[in-house]
Amino acid sequence: MARSIKSKTEIPAPQLRWICDPKTLGVASTNDVKPTKEIIGQDRALGALRLGLEMKHPGYNVFVTGFSGTGRLTTIKRLLAEFDKSPVTLQDRCYVHNFRNNDQPILLTLPAGKGNAFRDDMEALVQDLQKNVPAAFDRKRFKDERKRMMEHFQERQQSVLKDFEHKVKGKGFEVVQIQIGTGMRPDITPVINAQPVSFDQLDAMLKEGKVTREQIEQFMKDRLSLEGQMELVFRELRNIERKAKDSLTDLESRYILPIVKESIDEVRQKYENDKLRRYLDDVQENILADLPRFRPADEQAQTLIPGVPQPEEVDFIEFRVNVIVDNSETKGVPIVIETNPRYKNIFGTIDREVDRNGVWRTDFTLIKPGSLLKADGGYLVLNSLDVLVEQGVWQNLKRTLRHALLEIQPIETGVFGASSALKPEPINLDLKIIMLGDAEMYFLLYQQDDEFKKIFKVRADFDTEMAKETVTVRKYMSFIKMVCDEERLRPFDRTALGAIVEHGVRLAGRQNKLSTRFNVIADIARESNYWAKQEKTKTIRAAHVIRAIDEKVERMNLAEEKIREMLRDGTIMIDTEGAAVGQINGLTVYDMKEYAFGLPARITAKTSLGRQGIINIEREVDMSGPSHTKGVLIISGYLHSLYAQTKPLTMNASITFEQTYGGVDGDSASSTEIYAILSSLAGVAVRQDIAVTGSVNQNGEIQPIGGVNQKIEGFFELCRARGLTGKQGVIIPHQNRQDLMLRHSVVDAVAKGKFHIYAVKTIDEGLEILTGMNPGRRRKDGTFEQGTLHHLVNDTLTRFARHWKELNA
Repeated sequence: MARSIKSKTEIPAPQLRWICDPKTLGVASTNDVKPTKEIIGQDRALGALRLGLEMKHPGYNVFVTGFSGTGRLTTIKRLLAEFDKSPVTLQDRCYVHNFRNNDQPILLTLPAGKGNAFRDDMEALVQDLQKNVPAAFDRKRFKDERKRMMEHFQERQQSVLKDFEHKVKGKGFEVVQIQIGTGMRPDITPVINAQPVSFDQLDAMLKEGKVTREQIEQFMKDRLSLEGQMELVFRELRNIERKAKDSLTDLESRYILPIVKESIDEVRQKYENDKLRRYLDDVQENILADLPRFRPADEQAQTLIPGVPQPEEVDFIEFRVNVIVDNSETKGVPIVIETNPRYKNIFGTIDREVDRNGVWRTDFTLIKPGSLLKADGGYLVLNSLDVLVEQGVWQNLKRTLRHALLEIQPIETGVFGASSALKPEPINLDLKIIMLGDAEMYFLLYQQDDEFKKIFKVRADFDTEMAKETVTVRKYMSFIKMVCDEERLRPFDRTALGAIVEHGVRLAGRQNKLSTRFNVIADIARESNYWAKQEKTKTIRAAHVIRAIDEKVERMNLAEEKIREMLRDGTIMIDTEGAAVGQINGLTVYDMKEYAFGLPARITAKTSLGRQGIINIEREVDMSGPSHTKGVLIISGYLHSLYAQTKPLTMNASITFEQTYGGVDGDSASSTEIYAILSSLAGVAVRQDIAVTGSVNQNGEIQPIGGVNQKIEGFFELCRARGLTGKQGVIIPHQNRQDLMLRHSVVDAVAKGKFHIYAVKTIDEGLEILTGMNPGRRRKDGTFEQGTLHHLVNDTLTRFARHWKELNA
């Protein structure tokens, strides 16, 4: 019977690994293969990407998920390259000074290439005015008319002053200048004996009898009257001054307006933009209102009212044009891949600088663009993790996409909420965001952020595998050819190509699949070329590919070697020969992220009378993961359904992974734990030269597990190190047959009969291999066939139940 079940479940060597026959490839080497840059094996993701990129409705940004190495970024670049050829209308963006509100710079949107042209036109305008306005001021006709005008108003001022002075002298007074603080002001003083006398001196002269009190009182009365008249005189002088200034302004406007208007009209006629023309109107008004800035320096100092300081030299910054987006050289759709998504790199900022007085200042010329603005009209690619870890970026990005409106602010405003005196006009955006991340990040944002699902309506999920078919194998070879051509690698002969394809199947984890982790495949191709170069061969052969794979494993398997060393010297106790009761070899996988490997682990079970049921020692000490805990509960269900239909299950069964200190998760050892418990209850030893893996359900059916290749190879390497006996082997779920892609060393050992791999469907099939006994079937009355393993287990449980009843009677 045991032989029968072994022969029925044992997997022959040819089924342990899919072999790529080089002859079936139809080529001698990569020299016979055409390279391709086609996106391979990602039809689903491509369809989603195309939908998201071509949809013009709001919110159809794309979130790309998938493992690193599946070609996400490469695919996006190639797909966007197709869109790059599409016709698109691009625009330049400029900020200019707002003459009506200095703190709110005006945004001008111009056709591509017109931004720099407008900036140059404005610079030329200022230069022309700096040359032509002073020239107009220097014309003889203007100077003569200005001189006559100034003389006219000066004569009027002098006439008014002379009339007033005549009145003052007629009353016996004189106008003098007296010092008040640091300044001077006019005053009216009495004149006695042809000398001006202050009122303090009059009091002294009264005491000396030189003047009478009546004279002093008359002086005071006359002075009060004259002071009133003096106020009227000065008011008249100011009116004359104002009229003189207005007249000079009118004069300058008559001479300068045609020059300014002609220069501005030349600029105005070049641009069909109403907003720009309104800005030029403001420029003209500002220039005419401040013409002295354009006058020669010696004339700027001439004023009608003394004491006015000369203006500081200026650089006409308000007439500059800040071109923040220049698409003059852009061909096709803008495509920006932002690798450093800091706040200012994404949204732009407003810089500051120190002026000549050592004070921080800013203006519209210091507004800087970010990636969002540079990608306007096109596509911006971001990494989700980078965006989320940068302070303030995610919240501001959502707000910008939600409103399709960009507000450029300094980083301290966007991140810390501080206010900025400068508030540039917001910019309307029209672009697509393509964000890269993994599935975990996508679902986290989808569940925790309600706005996420509104602005990222398309998910493009990149697969790690594709169907292994003739056409996909050919695409694999075309990909290798492309790598060879781009990186000048040696050609791969057909044996090397076959080895590469086999490695792709191994990475995929199933015989009917190929891995789409093309970065790993490309690395193997490069490293194979290295080993071929070391051997000085002109072509890369299968041996070089195999060595590249083995050397890569060697670089990463230090932890595995350390544990294997402890297994070999007995520090970690594992038996590979003989048999034992309640003890069995399970199989585990250690995932080191960049490398995963399998190792055996001793599982023991001890049973006794009691009502606690199965005691999961790992769970008791908080070392059991949820999947492992679930597996243990399933074992309890299996035992109850099989043995507790006519009696209560009165037993304690403690199970544990011996010498395991880092926690246990997964249910792949649940069948193994059942074997250990049944062995303990029946008192029947199980073979130690066979390791077991497989999940189980409550019906006793074996279920598939992950990491089957690593698990088999882990036990095989230990057996090989101790010496293969020809009896050792591994029991796996039958569903994992199609996942087998074992190393050549394992396949060779199986082919020679030195190692065995069994695929079972039920617990009973595994019991028969492990114990050599017939498991037995349950009769209608709940008993089992005599001499079977289940009969022994049932007898023990019946005895436990009877004894428990006696103890509690």
